[in-house]
Amino acid sequence: MRIIAGKHRGRVLAAFGGQDIRPTPDRVKESLFQILSGYLRGARVLDLFAGSGALGLECLSRGAEEAVFNDSSRESLVVLRKNLAACGERAEVLNMDFAACLKSVGGTFDLIFCDPPYRLDLADEIMELVAGRELLREGGLIVYESEREIAAPAPFEIADRREYGRVKIFLLKRRES
Repeated sequence: MRIIAGKHRGRVLAAFGGQDIRPTPDRVKESLFQILSGYLRGARVLDLFAGSGALGLECLSRGAEEAVFNDSSRESLVVLRKNLAACGERAEVLNMDFAACLKSVGGTFDLIFCDPPYRLDLADEIMELVAGRELLREGGLIVYESEREIAAPAPFEIADRREYGRVKIFLLKRRES
């Protein structure tokens, strides 16, 4: 696992093992970040299921101004902090379940990454919390990774959908009135 582009290009990230751990493959990440390139400069990013922090760190490497990382696993946060230090980046790091994070995090975001464990069906609950707290800035995107199809609950719509083997990436935005 590595940073693909930007100021930290080529940096190998610390990773960890486990049955629930499945980092986004580099080829999927590369394709995703080609799509997101216009959203990154100066962006504020939330990496809701951060794990090692690879997605948020990729954003920071490519010009995002700020990233907030959250994970409920203390083991993940040890690896995340190691990766932040290796890249010389500072960021807010939270240790909460996703719902508590979305209920307490401050401000709004240009990008919200949601890569929950595939065995959990959390899309509707996450979208409801994001919408209820108005956490997504106008023109922002929610990037949701899953093995299964999801529907876009109000007030969101699927702006783009990509499939990479069994991995599905959904880009959701606010439905235009």
